[in-house]
Amino acid sequence: MAGHGEMWRSQGGREEIVALAPGVCLTIPLGTHFQFRGTAGQAVSAVAITVPPWPGEGEAVLVSGPWPATRH
Repeated sequence: MAGHGEMWRSQGGREEIVALAPGVCLTIPLGTHFQFRGTAGQAVSAVAITVPPWPGEGEAVLVSGPWPATRH
């Protein structure tokens, strides 16, 4: 991971925002809604691994999160 940011996760009525920084490791269990962003004008990059392998594009579902969606 490079940069700093935040990850929002929500599942089963529980929500949290986790600070992202180099060395942080977290999980996104099946069925968890999530969103991430870089902090205040700073880009963030991360490595993601899925086990078992990601089944494909049809698996992702767009959900609302706390931040407006953007693309850079």
